[in-house]
Amino acid sequence: MASIGSFGTLTALKGFVKRHFISLALVFLALTAPPLRCATLERLTLDDMISKSSAIVRGKVADSWTALTGSVIYTHYKIQASETYKGNARNLLEIVVTGGTVNGIHQNFSGSPTLNKGSEFVFFLWTSKAGLTQIIGLTQGLFALPADGASDPMATRAPTRELMLDPATARPVKDAALSMRLSELRSAIANTLAVAGRN
Repeated sequence: MASIGSFGTLTALKGFVKRHFISLALVFLALTAPPLRCATLERLTLDDMISKSSAIVRGKVADSWTALTGSVIYTHYKIQASETYKGNARNLLEIVVTGGTVNGIHQNFSGSPTLNKGSEFVFFLWTSKAGLTQIIGLTQGLFALPADGASDPMATRAPTRELMLDPATARPVKDAALSMRLSELRSAIANTLAVAGRN
């Protein structure tokens, strides 16, 4: 028969075990749960994107598929290029965007664009050390072109909704949409590259 003292000790011991069990469970969940994939972007000016891109092309999305690379799922896009403004000219190129579904497993990365087959864009691209070619600054390096058959269409970049930092102050800044005629965008790219070539 337990005494009042031993009953109090048992109650305290149960409370101690319960508290530590909950703590250990929370630690386990934190270590095993998939990470929250969110993006913090450096705000890039048009000149920044022109200078930092390894390639700039106008092209249409021809095809897409998903594949697992390491622990990350990428959506691969085949781009049919019609004009090359920077880099080696190629008719077809492959770019990747983080996120997608493979074998029923879905990964979603905040800020990653979804490109529809047949859509046309001006792509500002960079290639990683692993050889994966991606859009610079997520949607910052993606200018949509309308399918209206215009000879000099408007190239439009929508504002990003992700957290964006000013590189000079490291303070959050709000992004804004950027639109210009394709001819103006071509000229801006050529002028920036010409200045860089003289320096």
